[in-house]
Amino acid sequence: MHADVEDAALHAAFVSVLGGSGPVGAGVLVADDLVLTCAHVVNSALGRDQFDQAAPPRDALLRLAFPLVDREREVSARVKPARWRPPRADAIGCAPVVSGQLAHHGDLAVLRLEGSAPPGAEPAPFQLHDCEREVVALWASGNPVTTIRARPRVVAAPWVALDVVGGVGVSAGYSGGPLWDRARQAVVGLVVAVHEDAQAARARAGAGGHQDRSPAVVYGISLPAIESELPRMPPLRVPAARRGVQQLLAALEGVLTTEASVAQCERRLSERFGFPARDLGTDHARLVRLAVGSRRGVPELLEAARTTLAQHPTPDGGAAGTPGEPWERLRRAARIVSPTECLTLDQRRDLAGLLARCRQATPDALLAAVLPYDAEPRALSGLADVIDVLEAYEPTDRQPVPPLLRAVVLVAGEERQTADQLTEDLQAWTERVARRMGVPWAAVCQFQADAADRHAAARAPSAPPPPVDGAGGTAAGRLGRAVPRVQIELLPTGGSTLFTYQIWAWDAGAQPRLVVVQDRDAASTRVVEDIRRVLRTEVREDPETALVEFFVAPEWLGLAIDTWESDEGDEGGAFVPGLTRRLVVRTTTRTRECYAGWKRRTAALASAGRLVFGEKYADHKVARANLEVRPDVGTVVLCCDPARHGQLLRQCVQAGVHTVLWHRTDHGEQVGLDLSGMLEGTEPRGVPEAVRLERAKAMAEPGIPTHRGGQLSLLHDPPDHRPPPLAPEPWVLAEPAS
Repeated sequence: MHADVEDAALHAAFVSVLGGSGPVGAGVLVADDLVLTCAHVVNSALGRDQFDQAAPPRDALLRLAFPLVDREREVSARVKPARWRPPRADAIGCAPVVSGQLAHHGDLAVLRLEGSAPPGAEPAPFQLHDCEREVVALWASGNPVTTIRARPRVVAAPWVALDVVGGVGVSAGYSGGPLWDRARQAVVGLVVAVHEDAQAARARAGAGGHQDRSPAVVYGISLPAIESELPRMPPLRVPAARRGVQQLLAALEGVLTTEASVAQCERRLSERFGFPARDLGTDHARLVRLAVGSRRGVPELLEAARTTLAQHPTPDGGAAGTPGEPWERLRRAARIVSPTECLTLDQRRDLAGLLARCRQATPDALLAAVLPYDAEPRALSGLADVIDVLEAYEPTDRQPVPPLLRAVVLVAGEERQTADQLTEDLQAWTERVARRMGVPWAAVCQFQADAADRHAAARAPSAPPPPVDGAGGTAAGRLGRAVPRVQIELLPTGGSTLFTYQIWAWDAGAQPRLVVVQDRDAASTRVVEDIRRVLRTEVREDPETALVEFFVAPEWLGLAIDTWESDEGDEGGAFVPGLTRRLVVRTTTRTRECYAGWKRRTAALASAGRLVFGEKYADHKVARANLEVRPDVGTVVLCCDPARHGQLLRQCVQAGVHTVLWHRTDHGEQVGLDLSGMLEGTEPRGVPEAVRLERAKAMAEPGIPTHRGGQLSLLHDPPDHRPPPLAPEPWVLAEPAS
């Protein structure tokens, strides 16, 4: 299909937001008179600071254009104050955003057109993003020449990160524009920010600004985040449904059998969607069209029909809450038309609000507990994402409680230890929704009792430890515990003394959060200062010291990162992460090709030995042969000439080795013996702490040559938690960690 045809619905909904000298950003038509864009785009168009929090004055007019519908016509619009969500630093509250800070929350605005949209403009359909599907985006002008193609890299609340895979360069003018899924003909989010590679920016500047740009990451606001920020916005439209619509229509006619019941149901549904009720008489088809064309419209139709049936029951057992055949037929047809949605807008919003307060369960572990055999790749940024996945699963004969409700029960059990009131709220939500879904409450109570028994058994001191899943939790019992950590991805630049980087914070029981993006060259002291700030403000270190992990490209594995420190003038004196924290280097180059070896060595870690590569193993072909002969070895010690280290490190990474230890300046047989002795009796997970202590000993007694810790480097890439945002290829998302 030609791109113009593929993007026809995108073009009909695309909006340019105009400033004093031309387009400053984009937006998307979401209703006949409503446009959705980013708040910082509105601020720019009005000549304000991008991160201004105050809602624009009521008399402030914005100039909009629909360039792909009517390039000559401009339309005026005003911000709806009740739907103004300015950029803010935190998920809760209204802390202002420091200019350039990524990622931030909010950053959404809804504009109401002063007049009608140009003929040919149509609201865009929306769907949830798919982590496997490519999307496209247009610059603010709407010119198709500016189309870029991007592939979702990961969801990390509050944003989706996307890698640009084709098209022209990206600039700030893409902000507010829709991310369009051509395959499914739907908008899946809004562009909110761009992180551009510093080297590409310098090259472009040297070329007079005309060179194509290649940003490292484009960030988007996902549909769930939009709906969470703007819960009272009219339901968004969805692509036209096909399969099951006629079945739904026939089933609805069997339930709403009188003109009065149809009229009442339409009034309820229209009020819920914010559309005027027409009261044109009995028209089941209009009800179905209204439902299938809106996000969560089919569950809303069932709820409206249920409420109506309470006052207009059918004579053959179709009243709400009874297992009458007409009602069951309607429920089955609804699942055919809308297989991935069973919650109404209010039910989904209420549950998302409760889950946002939960601190004990982690998404990956929760999904593994409810769907232990699910192998499909998932991009999960929070517990609400798990709920969106589980809505698509029906109960079975063996387990009448659907996975969605089972997950909520498990989360409630986890929270019982710290937040009884939250548990009671989750229990009440489960009871209400189970009744509306027709799930026997006795079955839910039985599952709760079974889950409580498993939870107690998992915590009993005499019980054997339950199997650990890939996210650090257990399928029964606790749903996720892990050591807090700060992870720094150093991004390539032209040298090795200045860096751009991203910092992620991961607290025990929470999710990875992107907290710092530095897209201008910075010295190592700036990196360390940002790490200290993140440790102080974003990570709870008690009772265990946070692990600091650097993700670097292969050519940077030899950087003396453990010696980096902040300026002496910093509060409390210089900060040296390599001394006071467990600090390791990890690689960004693990690929599908090396995954088989990595997985094999993971399985053998508990009993595997180690290899010591001295001078006779310095040739990379010899080293590779030894790694092939010993496929179980997960640890390698390098004691050959340091000039050979780079090539050998790449060989180890390619072979799937988890841990490599080496001295940056010394080599020889004695160095190999010393380093091997240091690892003797140390469990794989204890290696970072053993290396930290050696570094501390060397600093405590300077000038003593027997201490090897002063120049120790550690590549440590074990099968524990690795946040998806740092994954170079999808296998990290798709495969279990062990």
